[in-house]
Amino acid sequence: MRPLTRRPVRLFTTVSSVLILYALFNLLPAHDAPVVEKKSTAQLEYAKSSFDWSLVAEAHPVPVSELVSLPKGTPRRLPIVQHRFLADNTPAGTARRQVLAARQREVKSAFVKSWMSYRRYAWLSDELTPVSGSKKDTFGGWAATLVDSLDSLWIMGLRDEFYDAVAATAHIDWSDTKETACNWFETTIRHLGGLLSAYDLSHEPVLLRKAVELGDMLYMGFDTRTRMPPFWLDFDKAKAGRLRPGTRDPSASSTSSTLEFTRLSQLTGDSKYYDGVARIARVLDQSQNATKLPGMWPTFLNMQDLVFDREGGFTLGALADSLYEMFPKTYALLGGLEPVYEKMYRDAMETVIAHMLFRPKLPEQDDVLLPGNVWVRSEGRVDLQPEVQHLACFVGGMFGLGGRIFNVPDHVEIGEKITRGCVWAYDAMPSGIMPEICGFVTCPPKETCKWDDDDVDMQQRDQQLPIGFENARDPRYILRPEAIESVFYMYRITGKEEYQEMAWRMFKSIKKATETNLAFSAIADVTADGSKTERIDSMESFWLSETLKYFYLIFSPSDFISLDEYVFNTEAHPLRRP
Repeated sequence: MRPLTRRPVRLFTTVSSVLILYALFNLLPAHDAPVVEKKSTAQLEYAKSSFDWSLVAEAHPVPVSELVSLPKGTPRRLPIVQHRFLADNTPAGTARRQVLAARQREVKSAFVKSWMSYRRYAWLSDELTPVSGSKKDTFGGWAATLVDSLDSLWIMGLRDEFYDAVAATAHIDWSDTKETACNWFETTIRHLGGLLSAYDLSHEPVLLRKAVELGDMLYMGFDTRTRMPPFWLDFDKAKAGRLRPGTRDPSASSTSSTLEFTRLSQLTGDSKYYDGVARIARVLDQSQNATKLPGMWPTFLNMQDLVFDREGGFTLGALADSLYEMFPKTYALLGGLEPVYEKMYRDAMETVIAHMLFRPKLPEQDDVLLPGNVWVRSEGRVDLQPEVQHLACFVGGMFGLGGRIFNVPDHVEIGEKITRGCVWAYDAMPSGIMPEICGFVTCPPKETCKWDDDDVDMQQRDQQLPIGFENARDPRYILRPEAIESVFYMYRITGKEEYQEMAWRMFKSIKKATETNLAFSAIADVTADGSKTERIDSMESFWLSETLKYFYLIFSPSDFISLDEYVFNTEAHPLRRP
């Protein structure tokens, strides 16, 4: 009788093994199909937020007759952005696809590890702490990582996880927060952008309903005397009509939400959202050549008085970055029907090329460019500060995209040089990762030059730095996406496989230096060997929303989430082009 008693156990073991293998199989993509097509099987329950912002009367309303509507007409046929990839059915081509599929699976595995730890230890909170396994709320307690990751879940074919996340999202109450105000910009790009992108991909109605709820709350940011939004959306002041923009707001914070509000108007047919950002574009257009550095806007803006000619600091890095990034993307999202975005892009990039890009002195005389900062002195002198922020590495992709959309081939070449400059900074560091902020010595304009110790104060220079760097003023890496973002763009635009190889080196270095038992963490110092880095217990939502998404997509089939069909907001949320 003993064999008979073991038979159910063997049967149970066999069935369990099959189920486990099936589950693992569904966590990994097929070589040629990164998305598992699976539809929602249940009606998602929608819970309306407890406060309806659409019912709040504006203190500074725009008459309906004066609302700026979306541009009319048939979208223009814009230049093709992506390289014309040809199918390679040779044995070498087949082998290459297998390599890329294996890399894609590794990226997906990193995402799944991070997501499952978030789900276990920080569900519905804003962030997981990836070392201690705790949670924290940094953006209102509205589940920032969850909402920011919705489209990544869809893109990576994690349908069950996606619908679980959507079900949770459907119950978020935008009025349920311990905070008295929210960061208007961050809430727009992470939450509103995440909802709109997930809706564009999945067409789940509950996502658009939640986006409208949130959009109505964020729209109140435009209810100021100048119709310019503040940095902080104070809830009580918004309800009472007492919001005021700042006199020294970061330029990106009030000017970078064009894509989200434009797409919300496109999807709902309500012009009010587009009107808000169209008025910002009008102010930018009128002031572009009236600053201390004509063509660009200063890092800080007086949005209360609309006076932009008193600040002397200019950058493409933190506080200003996405202001410029939006120009070619908004032009594409509007189908080329609003020419002001092309005009602002061209004028801004002319100034960037003339004053902000520099060639660093490097040991092997690499022909690369990097974006620095500029200070305009009281006497009018323009001084370049050759300090590079990791955040500014998005500029390569911006030049590439703008070069394609506006048919400026030189900009694609510039974009490649900037992208290669950031990748050089990755490859040169012991950890294989670029610092948050680092300094260089510049070459004379239009000249080749080589690193020389005589150019640097060797007493002040950190001797631990690789040759080529003058300093690493902020040696952290906080899981940022900007470098891989540009590498992804340049691969899709040029078709050069070497960008995929760059991406793979970067991913392996990041994984080695940041992985924890639970997920992946920001690190304190990239100048250390990757096996000896100090984890600082932080994993911002953009790790799942941006960084891993770009790594995943660069190893995906080139027509998947094509740049000719989508534009990415500054949080890497793809929005469908008309």
